[in-house]
Amino acid sequence: MLPTVYRGSLALLTDLYQLTMAYGYWKRRRADRLATFHLFFRKLPFEGGYAVAAGLGLAIDYLRQFRFDDEDLSYLATLRGNDDRPLFEEGFFDYLAQLRFNGDLEAVAEGTVVFPNQPLVRVTAPLLVAQLLETPLLNLINFSTLIATKSARICQAAQGESVLEFGLRRAQGIDGGLTGARAAFIGGAGATSNVLAGKILGIPVRGTHAHSWVMAYGDEPQAFAEYAEAMPNNCVFLVDTYDTLEGVRHAIEAGKELRQRGHKMVGIRLDSGDLAYLSSEARRMLDEAGFPEAAIVGSSDLDEYVIQSLKQQGAKISVWGVGTRLATAYDQPALGGVYKLAAIQNEQGEWERRIKLSEQRIKTTIPGRLQVKRYSRDGRVVGDLMYDELLGEPNEKVIIDPADPARRKKLSAAMECETLLQPIVRQGEIVYQSPTLAEMQARTQTELARFHPSVRRLLNPHGYPVGLDRKLYRERERMIQAARGLEQED
Repeated sequence: MLPTVYRGSLALLTDLYQLTMAYGYWKRRRADRLATFHLFFRKLPFEGGYAVAAGLGLAIDYLRQFRFDDEDLSYLATLRGNDDRPLFEEGFFDYLAQLRFNGDLEAVAEGTVVFPNQPLVRVTAPLLVAQLLETPLLNLINFSTLIATKSARICQAAQGESVLEFGLRRAQGIDGGLTGARAAFIGGAGATSNVLAGKILGIPVRGTHAHSWVMAYGDEPQAFAEYAEAMPNNCVFLVDTYDTLEGVRHAIEAGKELRQRGHKMVGIRLDSGDLAYLSSEARRMLDEAGFPEAAIVGSSDLDEYVIQSLKQQGAKISVWGVGTRLATAYDQPALGGVYKLAAIQNEQGEWERRIKLSEQRIKTTIPGRLQVKRYSRDGRVVGDLMYDELLGEPNEKVIIDPADPARRKKLSAAMECETLLQPIVRQGEIVYQSPTLAEMQARTQTELARFHPSVRRLLNPHGYPVGLDRKLYRERERMIQAARGLEQED
């Protein structure tokens, strides 16, 4: 998507401090030391029990065209420090002009169910290059994962009924609309109203008419008749401009005329009022008039909680048009993903782990070159084990919760196991064959079905076991105590 929408360089899609650090590494001759960074989030969004990874395809697009062009370098040359002298020297621009991503990248596939502290992306590259990727990778992964998760929750509430993404007009700009449509589709939405997303991404597009169509005629029966005449193969009548149930009657009359001309009324849309009551009444009226197959589309500030409530009330809506609360992740504006240094090579080429401490234990990072194994039994997942490749494969199948070491789960050796982080780029060369968006969407559904319903429920979900293997747990505790000047406990 990125090369289609943004035809120039995106190397400056970063925060200034990434470039000042890169300059410092270059000046102090640390630029070429290999380093490993992990991109992860600390807390599940929407107070839910899971998240759905998305955005990897955009990250691949970004890496494929990562370079500083002449205009980028000319702009950087205009930047000044607090002494009004150039912020960067000319030799640094020569270095940047030749720069490409020449490292390794592993990531979880889009549509994978993921959890806090697990790396969604692992970057191993020269320190300067890896540092420059922090902001763009977070920008591309955070929002996509947030929207894909919201979409999955909404589709879960809809219980298999069609969900349409209608959020473009309320989205955070053009890119928010496109990225949101892509991520919503991965999460399970069946179509979008966003025609540009349809063109660029191949997502099915849906839409008929708004209230303004009816208001332009001033007479609802005429408006429906005129629309049916103009678009006989796309008739979903919006019935709540004046009086909803009267609008249903007018839609039925238009539907009968369509039928006489050999066409079919697809359905009606309800966009306001008591959707549970109105949809039940509309369903009765449509069935009695001989339109049992006509769909009832519901919209009007829907989200997973409203949809769940409407279904509990017996609403007869069969298609859910979700706009603002999906495209903007209305109840949580950001995922809060971070990108942290976890290991770096010393002058002798030996790997050294790095850890960030905090007064808040949740912000203390996990050191090493992390990998994640997901264990399952009879097709049902049972736990995720993180380990440090520098320490070798885990030899004790025990998951230790880093936030609460007393919480542990022992895994059976007979359980099936899969590795979540997959090779995407090797020494600058893309080795990953990206699946289609439809395949990503199917992966989301398959993945979610493997988790116990208690993990997937919208309110007060059960905590899925995720943690460290024993060797990594002990090494992390040793590093924490050493950094704080404490002796390691036995």
